[in-house]
Amino acid sequence: MNSVSPSAVQYVGGALQEELLEGQRTGSPARRLPGGPEAATEPDEVDKLKAKLMSAWNNVKYGWSVKSKTFFNKTSPITVLGQSYLLNSEDEVERFHGAFVSRLWLTYRREFPQLEGSSLTTDCGWGCMLRSGQMLLAQGLLVHLMPRDWVWLDAQQLEDVDFEVFRPRSPVRAGGVPIPSFGSPRGSGAPPKSLTGQQVAAGGVQRKRPGSARDRQAELHHRQLLSWFGDHPPAPFGVHLLVELGKSSGKRAGDWYGPSVVAHILRKAVCKTTEVNNLAVYVAQDCTVYKEDVLQLCEPSPSRDKGPQISSNGPQISSNGPQISTICPDTTWKSVIILVPVRLGGEALNPAYIECVKRILKLECCIGIIGGKPKHSLYFVGFQDDQLLYLDPHYCQSVVDVTQADFSLESFHCSSPRKMPFSRMDPSCTIGFYAKNQKDFESLCSAVSEALSSSTEKYPIFTFMEGQGQDYGLEGPSPAGPTHILPPGRLSSRSSSTRASTDDFVFL
Repeated sequence: MNSVSPSAVQYVGGALQEELLEGQRTGSPARRLPGGPEAATEPDEVDKLKAKLMSAWNNVKYGWSVKSKTFFNKTSPITVLGQSYLLNSEDEVERFHGAFVSRLWLTYRREFPQLEGSSLTTDCGWGCMLRSGQMLLAQGLLVHLMPRDWVWLDAQQLEDVDFEVFRPRSPVRAGGVPIPSFGSPRGSGAPPKSLTGQQVAAGGVQRKRPGSARDRQAELHHRQLLSWFGDHPPAPFGVHLLVELGKSSGKRAGDWYGPSVVAHILRKAVCKTTEVNNLAVYVAQDCTVYKEDVLQLCEPSPSRDKGPQISSNGPQISSNGPQISTICPDTTWKSVIILVPVRLGGEALNPAYIECVKRILKLECCIGIIGGKPKHSLYFVGFQDDQLLYLDPHYCQSVVDVTQADFSLESFHCSSPRKMPFSRMDPSCTIGFYAKNQKDFESLCSAVSEALSSSTEKYPIFTFMEGQGQDYGLEGPSPAGPTHILPPGRLSSRSSSTRASTDDFVFL
């Protein structure tokens, strides 16, 4: 929940706010300011003023938050990206805590270098779907580069966590049994119980530092991966490049992005980068994954010197410092991130798909879902009972200079789990999967197909089909993703370029 002070509201003003919002959404030319010719300003100067005022308003709106506790059921398992936790003991709570806090949290930022072609130095108020897409891609990169059981070693240092566990309808609570909670109370100075081994005091917080070679290697990956999402133009997955790549889909800085458009932007970003080795991104067409298209995409290609890269086989530390040098790529198969834009109903989520979404989130190959609620993008990572668990990008933070050797990592990890009912989920979303090799891809197809077949709806959310898209009358991937609500398998014979996008009428 966001809270805005009365003075901040007065600062912008209702009428001016509405005009600025309309200008941001429609791109209409600036109007001459009232007060006669002497008060007139050149249109570009007015645009800059509008951008500054809008940035100030959004920085206040999304920079203030009211903390609230999230309640979890002790008797029902909670699923996070294929892993299950039953929060009935401190050990299980800490396992869940480590898994959740270790996800990469990418939010609105302010005061970054100006976006090309605009006066914007923040993505507050419009870039939430780009940030959700970044988190989805970041999870894919984590499982590509890191061990499956990786946990951020400093996760326990994040204190003041809004978390509480309850046992529903319990007639008697066992006396003397403590309620598990994350971390330790703010200001207590007491280190979390889980911290053992090599520790150093830092600002009153006991931190566990990487000890083993495996830990040091993983932390290098962690830091390098976050630098790729930095808010500056050279970053391969930063908001500057994503906005630039979005121009081919008719989007520009300040526009709202839909989940299918973002899927194609992520595909282009991974294809463009020279930083990540041995990874491809496939975006499904018309709610269908064509297996032969994936196989062709992942076929080995001749080894080329593409500069400094990270292989999924692990990093090597250069003698010149903590740089990560090239590892010989796997010559048999490229790992693949599969993104499937779908629509789970008409104006609202079809309840028949809820159990299917749960089954998908239980799969280890699933890397999450980007979607949200209407006009409010979120990154879904799991669920408990009939509540989705998510990471929320709607929090404005100061930009972090990721080019510094020891930049702070804390603002890239969220310590406050949040939930929302499935019934509030917008039907337009993109589901992500990851397969490290060909065998994993075959297992993925089998596991996901089984999960999809569990739906009580007559038609599945999407399908896997043999062959290539062109075999079914598709000339190539549509830049806007899925464009109809026909059941998978009943494909139109029209060229994909003639279809209207669901993103034209669904804004998250």
